[in-house]
Amino acid sequence: MTSANSARRRKPFPVHILVFLAPAFIIYTLFMIYPLLDSLRLSLYAPDVNRQEVFVGLDNYERLMTNDLWQPRIEGAIKNNLVFFAIHMLVQNPIGLMLAALLSSQFIRGRAIYRTLIFTPTVLSVVLVGFIWRMILSPLWGISTDFLDLFGLAAYDKPWLGLEETALPTLSLISVWQWVGIPMMLFLAALISIPDELIEAARVDGATAWGVFWRIRFRLIMPTVGIVGVLTFVGNFNAFDLIYTTQKATAGPNYSTDILGTFFYRTFFGVQLQPGNPTMGATVAGVMFLIILAGVLLYMFGWQRRMLQVEF
Repeated sequence: MTSANSARRRKPFPVHILVFLAPAFIIYTLFMIYPLLDSLRLSLYAPDVNRQEVFVGLDNYERLMTNDLWQPRIEGAIKNNLVFFAIHMLVQNPIGLMLAALLSSQFIRGRAIYRTLIFTPTVLSVVLVGFIWRMILSPLWGISTDFLDLFGLAAYDKPWLGLEETALPTLSLISVWQWVGIPMMLFLAALISIPDELIEAARVDGATAWGVFWRIRFRLIMPTVGIVGVLTFVGNFNAFDLIYTTQKATAGPNYSTDILGTFFYRTFFGVQLQPGNPTMGATVAGVMFLIILAGVLLYMFGWQRRMLQVEF
């Protein structure tokens, strides 16, 4: 009787779940997992004199980090990528949080219109955005000079995309302008989900508007802050198209805007009449993967675990 009852209590295997998951899993495997694993495999090989792949282990990674030809480029790309990421973290995300806090207020009219206007650049093609801003900032026919002259700031006009010290910050701010809508919407969704009872109780206790935001609202959206941070990290270390559109694959001037995405492109496909090097390109892709993996793991086992401890 016991075995019969246990068998009766056993639920059938949910085959229908596998049926629904199978198409997405197959597509994701073919277009994401397999190319990633094959790229990591390729980074462990090198062509011999007959152009045949020979297993060399981690020699390509050692060559990338120590060879006089490759080391300056990979170090420069990583440093520029860190600057690119830092500007997004310190400018884009705080602005997104500020806009979300303003647009979550019930005292602002036309909130839906403002949300739409701010989010609109994110749906535009990055190629189109890069071309438009390149035209705007052009020292020959751009409108940036006239715009600054309108406010008496014509003396501060520069060829922003043509100078080594200003090209990367300028492109970073253009990227911030385009993508600030995404953290804004994520923060906004978190803020409007906070129960009104908590806010009203804090105001009854005499808390100021700043105190309500900093001590209650911001504390409650900290998990969203972590998600936005890791999404910014992954997106910035995968960036390519904006810099390629405005500065081409050479990431000029003098590689001052070169990041891992453009460095990978130049290495894998070859530019300036240089033949492409798929194995070294795959090695650069492997470095990108390891950096992104380290950032995601840091979030999962650092920030996320800390948030769970705070909640419980």
